[in-house]
Amino acid sequence: MKKVAFHNLGCKVNAYETEVMIQQLQNCGYEIVPFEEIADIYVINTCTVTNMADRKSRQMLHRAKKRNPDALVVAVGCYVQADPEAVKKDMAVDILVGNDQKGRLAEILENHENALLDLKQPKEYEEISLYSSSEHTRAILKIQDGCNQFCSYCLIPYVRGRVRSRRQEEVLKEAERLAENGFQEIVLTGIHLSSYGLDFPEEQEFRSEENFYGTALARLIGKLAEIPGISRIRLGSLEPRIITESFVQALKDCGKICPHFHLSLQSGSDTVLKRMNRHYTRAEYEEKCRLIRQVFDHPAITTDVIVGFPGETEEEFQETVEYLNRICFYETHIFKYSRRKGTKADRMPGQVPEPVKNERSQVLLAMTEEHSRQFREFYLGKEVEVLLEEKREDGRYVGHTREYVKVSVDPEGCREGMAVTVTVTHDNLEQGEGQ
Repeated sequence: MKKVAFHNLGCKVNAYETEVMIQQLQNCGYEIVPFEEIADIYVINTCTVTNMADRKSRQMLHRAKKRNPDALVVAVGCYVQADPEAVKKDMAVDILVGNDQKGRLAEILENHENALLDLKQPKEYEEISLYSSSEHTRAILKIQDGCNQFCSYCLIPYVRGRVRSRRQEEVLKEAERLAENGFQEIVLTGIHLSSYGLDFPEEQEFRSEENFYGTALARLIGKLAEIPGISRIRLGSLEPRIITESFVQALKDCGKICPHFHLSLQSGSDTVLKRMNRHYTRAEYEEKCRLIRQVFDHPAITTDVIVGFPGETEEEFQETVEYLNRICFYETHIFKYSRRKGTKADRMPGQVPEPVKNERSQVLLAMTEEHSRQFREFYLGKEVEVLLEEKREDGRYVGHTREYVKVSVDPEGCREGMAVTVTVTHDNLEQGEGQ
């Protein structure tokens, strides 16, 4: 029995695909061991969203080969797709596996073959399924791959390809299996979740309609809500254009959607948003937040912001500061702009020096810490439902509310997977992230 160790980098889609690959090899008789142990095979599911992600991917590949020079080191995913020729030359790497070949990992290992496809060619969604999860109460469910947005700073459309959606019947089958295995909460995820269904032929007739975005996703969520055993449906990152009155109301009506929305922003300046090739203005984005807050009671809205985008002036940065203070997100994930070869932003003038990026990042980090504290403390003295996820070393159980606020409870009468109602106090309100 060969021992295999996995290491995952990057997004929730990567996390899902890593779980699927682990499950696949277990079913083929491999023994899965921690990455820190000596293994016969090391599989690193890589990321290339930033230069730092590239660096971490290389580090983990080299760490694996150093741990066991005789082991087979397998580089999988986005970093591989971004520059396969460079990865092939890396002496620490034995096998390269592309994003659309993860479902064939067992076969690839058996044949000791590289497996890369040209992402410029149109492809169908690679059907892979998860039966269980390393988490105890929450399972990630991938329903979509690829992106058609081509933001000027982003490599993802080049390494993940165009939008490919999973058929509704396959999503429902997997969700039913997960519910039967005790998972009460599912997190819908994809590379560009808001584009779910855009590639379905039956959806083309609706393309000209104003509310086309989200129609297929809303229908899918409605079907998922009917599955016995699933009590919570959480959504991954959404694009602002999907937020319409009809879409938000459909989410509310299903009764199981967690009022926790990650709405990607990237900048609070219209001129920066235009250079980024984002398809909305700051006023349009603010209206989307208003819609969500109008339909849901005190929803958690989280976002991403890039500081130091090429040409970002001090005035444009201050626009973002003012905007974030006004919207007041639960969490704002701050990223310093990372120059990516092959993107339009890489060729833009006015590249911002690293010390300026660091300075601006610190300003926003301090702000989001305060906003997060205010959001969490809103629940002090209120009764909330907490889905218990794990027992800590101190004996207390911890879990999250539907808004993804982390709360701990005394262990008496509790167990993992139990939903309990508790009153939030300073003692049981935990520090936590919104996404």
